[in-house]
Amino acid sequence: MLKGINPLLNADVLQALRAMGHGDDLIIADTNFPSDSVARQTALGRLLRIDAPAAEVVKAVLSLYPLDTFVDDAAARMEIVGKPDEIPPVQKEVQKEVDAAEGKSWPMMAVERYAFYERAKQAYCVIQTGERRFYGCFAFRKGVVPPDAE
Repeated sequence: MLKGINPLLNADVLQALRAMGHGDDLIIADTNFPSDSVARQTALGRLLRIDAPAAEVVKAVLSLYPLDTFVDDAAARMEIVGKPDEIPPVQKEVQKEVDAAEGKSWPMMAVERYAFYERAKQAYCVIQTGERRFYGCFAFRKGVVPPDAE
């Protein structure tokens, strides 16, 4: 245990978050996402796990991870097949955590399912959660930490 760090963030996840650079993508996926096979194609090359609901994992990650302010798709969600404008409860819960972490409204961009898979394959890493609800899949692009940040 470390002071000030969410206990959900295990050593493997912390190492990956620390190693990532500006513009790298992080995928946070539900239990149905093909996480292992996709993770093997990422820069890290192996799957990371945090066995907790998606919103709790996002809250923990975003407590340390800055979102990219230079792009429109720094926070993205997998859209529901055939219902691109519908936002299920799991995505609403994660949206609240994104907004809270950023201290303002930061709407997530919807990404079509297969386009999301392709984005995930290009990511730095994949964290599979214990989220069992459908469409609990998210992409977050890493931003920068300014020199005067603590």
